[in-house]
Amino acid sequence: MKRKLKEIPVFNTEDDEREFWSNHDTTDFFDYDRAEAAIFPNLKPSTKSISIRLPETLIEQLKMLANEKDVPYQSLIKIYLAEKIEAELVK
Repeated sequence: MKRKLKEIPVFNTEDDEREFWSNHDTTDFFDYDRAEAAIFPNLKPSTKSISIRLPETLIEQLKMLANEKDVPYQSLIKIYLAEKIEAELVK
């Protein structure tokens, strides 16, 4: 037996939409049995700025390595951190 789904209203603002979904059950509006997996290839993870103090010599070494690899040194730091964290988690 297929039940009739409710129609999703048109929202004027994101705040209105957030308020609506905080008080309504999505199963009244969506048939999850017909849901399909979504792929978002261009979605970038959220980032947050942090401040970290590093010795000047370490920064200079990072900049030299980054220059050799033709990448920004901050990107190289992120790559190195991600690789090290992944290696530690796999242990």
